[in-house]
This record gives sequence, C-alpha cells and structure tokens, in this order.
Amino acid sequence: MMRGSRKHILDWVSQKNFSTEFIELINLRECTSGVSPVWQPNDKNSDEIRLENNGDLLISGTNCWRNLAQWWLVHRSGANKPNWDLVYACNIFGKRGLVLVEAKAHERELDWAGKRRRSDATLRSHENHERIGKAIAEAKDAVYAIIPGVNLSRGTHYQLANRVAYSWKIASMGIPVILLYLGFTGDEGIGDVGIPIENDDHWKRVMREYTKNILPEDFPETSLDCGNASMKMIVRSRAVLQQSPRKYNNK
Repeated sequence: MMRGSRKHILDWVSQKNFSTEFIELINLRECTSGVSPVWQPNDKNSDEIRLENNGDLLISGTNCWRNLAQWWLVHRSGANKPNWDLVYACNIFGKRGLVLVEAKAHERELDWAGKRRRSDATLRSHENHERIGKAIAEAKDAVYAIIPGVNLSRGTHYQLANRVAYSWKIASMGIPVILLYLGFTGDEGIGDVGIPIENDDHWKRVMREYTKNILPEDFPETSLDCGNASMKMIVRSRAVLQQSPRKYNNK
C-alpha cells in the first residue's frame, strides 16, 4: 500500500501535463524545460534514482557521476547511496542542469538525526562512514565561504546535509543544480504517521524550523556560484492529487 510523498510523486509524474506543471511550480526565470526534458521516476520507470549509478540517464557524456561516487564512498558495492524522490533534467541558465527533489507529505518525513554507525560495522563500512564525513565537511567549508552560517554535519540532520552536499558537489563539477524541498499538502490519509502538511505557510514554517542553525535564513532562493556552475535551494508546495489510503479504518 503506497502512501505519503512517494505516492504523490508517482501520481504526479503519471500526468500528461507533469512537465509543464513542474516548471511552473519551480517558478524561476533561469529554469526552463528546454527541448528534451527527462525525469525519473516517470510513467515508464517508477524507481527512484541514484545519480552515481544512473546519472547518465539524465545527463550523459560527463565524468561527473563516476567522480561523484568516488567523492562520496570508498567502497561502492553494497553501500547505501542517496536516492532522490525525483530528478528532473532541464535547462538552468541556458545550460543542461538538474532539479533534485526531496519530497515530504507530513512533518515526520523530515529526518533530524545524524548518520549512525553500527557498533559491529565492517571495515568497509567504517571507511565509507569516514569518507562521507570528509565529503560533507568539504561541502560545508565550500558553501560557508559563499554564504556564511552554513553548518552541515554528518552528526545531525544527515538527510539535509547529504542533499546540500550533493548539490554543491554536482554544481562544482559544472552541472547547475536546483535543490527543491517539496511539500505535498492536504494528505489527511497519513495522519496516523505524522502531522500532514496543511498548506504552503505550514510547510515553510516547518522548513524554517528544520533548517534552523544548519542553514542561514536567506539560504533558500539564493543562487550560489560554486565555481563551474550554480546551485540554489528552494522550498515549494503543491496539493496532492489523491489522498493516501488510510492505514486503519475507524469504526
């Protein structure tokens, strides 16, 4: 039984007018669909994408994805890699770029925890854990130099840290990035899991609280020059197309 943000992403990408609606939701002059927008998940492939493995499906002819994998992990085989709710390849400032989407439908979908390391972790896992910490620290230092107040860490808000770190790294390699935190509003069917996102104001309040002391207040909507391309984080919302099925029937 599919519920929450995963359901709402798949409901939306199956619509004929998805691409047009998506660009309208972004609502940035620098972001256009271009002549051949592609995205995943889509109506033919519902899988979430890991850019290290499948980035060529969106932007080909670059070493970016191999370099990204080496930057993030020592040992790729069997390791967890960030997967994206939706990635949309389009034109950003006239150049082929990516919109990376982190979608939520209730407050508890936002993960405040740090990256945990099990006490019985293997040597490979330990080495990956250390490499990830170094990658996030590198991204934090680089982004802090552009916009002071950034406090990314492996030890807290790990989900947010890896999203911002990835966005910076990809932009630093020449692919412009928009990092979209998307709140799906009005899903009363998931009230048993967490507080549903009511409307745009609610979502923006939740995101301000979530990013407090991690990102400066003006981080969203600020275009950051990462050397070879830009990145920008934005916060948007849209109403669900269909309610999630309720887990329990109230009698």
